[in-house]
Parts: sequence; structure tokens; C-alpha cells
Amino acid sequence: MTTTDRRIPSLDGLRALSIAAVLLGHLTGTRGFPSAVTPIVNGRGTLPFAHTGVRVFFVISGFLITGLLLHETERTGTIDVPRFYLRRTLRIFPAYIALLVVLVLLDATGVVQIPTRDFWHAWTYTMNYDGQRVWDVGHLWSLAVEEQFYLVWPAVVLLAGSRRSALRIALGVIVVAPIIRVIEASTTALPSIDTSFDAIAAGCVLALSRDTLMTHAWYRRAVASRWIALVLIVAGLVASIRYRPGLLIGETLMNVGIALAVDRCVRRPTGRFGRLLNARPVVWIGTLSYSLYLWQQPFINRTSHATVATFPLNIALAVLCGLVSYYAIERPMLGVRPTAEAWLRRLVRRDTRFAGRRFVGPPPISEHRP
Repeated sequence: MTTTDRRIPSLDGLRALSIAAVLLGHLTGTRGFPSAVTPIVNGRGTLPFAHTGVRVFFVISGFLITGLLLHETERTGTIDVPRFYLRRTLRIFPAYIALLVVLVLLDATGVVQIPTRDFWHAWTYTMNYDGQRVWDVGHLWSLAVEEQFYLVWPAVVLLAGSRRSALRIALGVIVVAPIIRVIEASTTALPSIDTSFDAIAAGCVLALSRDTLMTHAWYRRAVASRWIALVLIVAGLVASIRYRPGLLIGETLMNVGIALAVDRCVRRPTGRFGRLLNARPVVWIGTLSYSLYLWQQPFINRTSHATVATFPLNIALAVLCGLVSYYAIERPMLGVRPTAEAWLRRLVRRDTRFAGRRFVGPPPISEHRP
């Protein structure tokens, strides 16, 4: 749900559709929400809209972060890991910490009841390993998965030493993750890093191989098609109607379809769908998606009978808090980055183990160049 430093408007538009899917999926079953919509959106109670929206965020993150790392290796031959972590910290932590502080205060005053265990998992970005998490903080599992990805992937890319090796690692994750999902299905329902990383890996594969893929006529036709990505995503949802087929192939089909949609959005921003995603109101919603995601769950709560959890007041309050979070916290922090980076350069010398390693391969692909 986060972004790299230079934005691609059409991907912000795709984020807007994704956060809309999450909101719609979570609204079903809340007080006052039209009951006729619930069977369409919610299916068997597995939140397919919300789940699919989160997977879109994962694929976009894998694509953009990998593109950012490859762009740096193109310029410098290495990756400044401390600088990468600093940028992610400034981008993610302030709004996240603000949410947790508010929830701690609400819990202390009895407005909400959140177990101490859940707070520990939230503060340590391990919510994806908390099987008993309450609804108010349950959505933080996906941010935990992304944070764990940010923690390990720069080192993996650098230590891999070449684009081909990094690609093999990402492809290996895509192959192994569905098998792990099936094995773990009988013991846990947790969307942990090992069962969710394949969506992020799909974005990584796209960033690592998209120029090579475009040398093949079949891929050029797939990117040009208005329907292939949608068919793959829908096929994945249909496969997910049955639990185990969904775990084994359903989510993989969705990942491939979403990755194809991401590439189409970047390469064809002037197409009919691209124009929709590049529309200013849609892009604006996409820029708010992280803060909206943070704040939607405390209000959009189907287990609560409080007035603030009643539709449409719940969505209005979630959007209001998201706006405050973005304009009061997220955006101002962007201005702090140059000062923080200058401070880091003075304080920390680049790790010589990483500085000595150089990424070998054809010119890396930046996400800024379709």
C-alpha cells in the first residue's frame, strides 16, 4: 500500500480500484449496509473483493520496489541499503504509528478492546502470525507482509548478483508458495509471509523480466488485450470457490492476471482503461490509499453495534480519518526526507560488504520507463 518515490499515475489509479474493493468487501455485513449486495461481494464469506484488492497492492509493491532497486543498480552498480530502509521508514511508519497511538488511547479509555498480544504484533509488524487478532487491527497483517518484504528483498537482490539469479529466486517463490498454502491449510489460516509472498514475487518477476517478455509476440498480444488480465483474475476467483483449488491455482492465476494488468497500465496509459485510471479524481484516491487502508477497519466493523460502525457513517469517518492522516502526516513527511538522508550520509557509512557487491546483468528496468 505504499509507493516509491516517483509516482506512476495509472498505478495510483489501480490502487484506487484496489482500496475501493477492500472497502466494499469490508462494508458487507456492517449495520445499515444493503444486504442485497453482500452475496455478490462477499460470496462464501471469504471477502473475495477485499482479498483481491490486497493482492493487487502486493503485486504493485513488488513491481515498484524491484524497479526502484534495479534503477539504483543501473546508476551505481549497488544498493544503498541504509538509505532504502530510511525512505521506507519515513514513508510507512509515521501514519502507522499514529494509528496505533490512537488505538492504544481508545483501548485505555475502554472505547475499544484490543488484547495486549495484538498490540505487540502490531508494533513489531508480525500481525500476519497472530491467529487470534481482533478486527480493529486485523488488517495490519498485510502491512506486516509488506514490511517483511522490504526488510529482506534489497539484500536478496544484491546478494543474488544478477538479474537472472534474482528472477530465479522470485520464480521459485511463485512455485513454492501455493504448495505451502495447501500444506498449511490444515493447521493455520494465517496469511503469513510464506503463503502471501508469491503475490509480491509476481510483481518482482514483472519488473525483472518485462522488457524480455516484450520480445515475445504472445506477450505483446496479452498486454494489448483488454480482456486477458481480467479473464485470469476472474478465473482465479472462480477457482477459489473451492478451498484447495483456490489455494493451489486460484491465487496464482490472480497474481498473473494482476501482474499483466499492472504492465498494461504502465505501457498503455492512453488506452480506454488507462485514461480512466489516469483521471485526476481516481489518481487522488490512489494517493490516499495507504491512509484509507489504515483507518477503514476500526470504523468498518461488522462485529460492532456502535453508531460509528453503521453505514454510511462508518465509511464517512474512515475517509475523514484517512484524509487527516494523509495531509497531516504522510505528505508533510515527504519534506523531511532530504534532511534525513543528509543526516544518514553523515552518520552511516555504506556497509562495505554490500558496497563491494555489484549487480551484474543487462541494463535494469526502472519502473519510471514503460
